[in-house]
Amino acid sequence: MAEIIFLHGASSSGKSTIARALQARIEKPFWHISIDHLRESGVLPLMRFRKGDFDWRRSRAAFFHGFHMSLAAYANAGNNLILEHILEGEGWIELLQTLFRPHDVFFVAVHCPLDVLIDREAKRGDRPKGSAKHDYETIHVGRRYDMELNGDDDLNTNIDRLLAAWRRGERSSDFAATQSDHMDGG
Repeated sequence: MAEIIFLHGASSSGKSTIARALQARIEKPFWHISIDHLRESGVLPLMRFRKGDFDWRRSRAAFFHGFHMSLAAYANAGNNLILEHILEGEGWIELLQTLFRPHDVFFVAVHCPLDVLIDREAKRGDRPKGSAKHDYETIHVGRRYDMELNGDDDLNTNIDRLLAAWRRGERSSDFAATQSDHMDGG
């Protein structure tokens, strides 16, 4: 069983900053993985999508399905993960609940004030304008988390709180029910 710390928040909410600091302090080896890593590494032919050589809308579903399946493969091989992701697609949470069922998932909301998100999005310049606002208004609706952080709070305080809650082992999130079903033989 792998351990997965799933940081879920709007674009530019502070997930990457939290993930890097967490990875530097946590007492076990954890991979830090996100879509941004794939984008920044050159895995995706971004320039060709931007030029119109390829249609991102036609490729998007296969890309994200492959990403989700790769996360399960990493965890199934015994790798602990710090995952930063935005559950924005239809059926994504249900797929990840199924794929992560054998693993210990600690699901963390990363919130951030809307004005800060909009400012960060503008400064980054690598996201469609308005995506942070859309995420802010939609992605946390109806979700149950093991803990919630504000990505605008002091980083060391956030990491202290996250590590303390993760170490307690108490899980009550959207992923906890599927894990207990699996552990109970369901």
